[in-house]
Amino acid sequence: MECPFCNPSEGSLLYEDELIRILLDGYPASRGHLLVVPARHVERLEELEEEEKVAMIKEIEMAMEALKRTLSPDGFNVGMNLGEAAGQTVPHLHVHVIPRWRGDCEKPRGGVRKAVLDIEDENLDRKERWERNRLGEEERVELRKALLALR
Repeated sequence: MECPFCNPSEGSLLYEDELIRILLDGYPASRGHLLVVPARHVERLEELEEEEKVAMIKEIEMAMEALKRTLSPDGFNVGMNLGEAAGQTVPHLHVHVIPRWRGDCEKPRGGVRKAVLDIEDENLDRKERWERNRLGEEERVELRKALLALR
């Protein structure tokens, strides 16, 4: 399998530098759902070099700030699925940065714990929602501009 994070599509790649890429999630849980991934293919957190770990945190902050400037979310879920048992589907380390808005789901309480508690996430149960959550070209351009401005 070719790694979609090592060779991202032009439409999904919003930002990259020598260490990190910021991508649009292909199955977004919300509008603007981003992935922060190391440019180097690594599958596990412990495989990262120290400079990559520092860069990941900085780029998570940069992703959040760009989303604040372009989409004005009320909050964020930020997290990783480490290993297949934890729900990881692409074997390349990545951090989800999911913007959230008041009222975007019926029961936000529990946040990322819903997966562990085996509770249905009403934002991810239908393909139509993934389609609705995808950003249009104009929004992608604005998000790219915001990320580049934060360099």
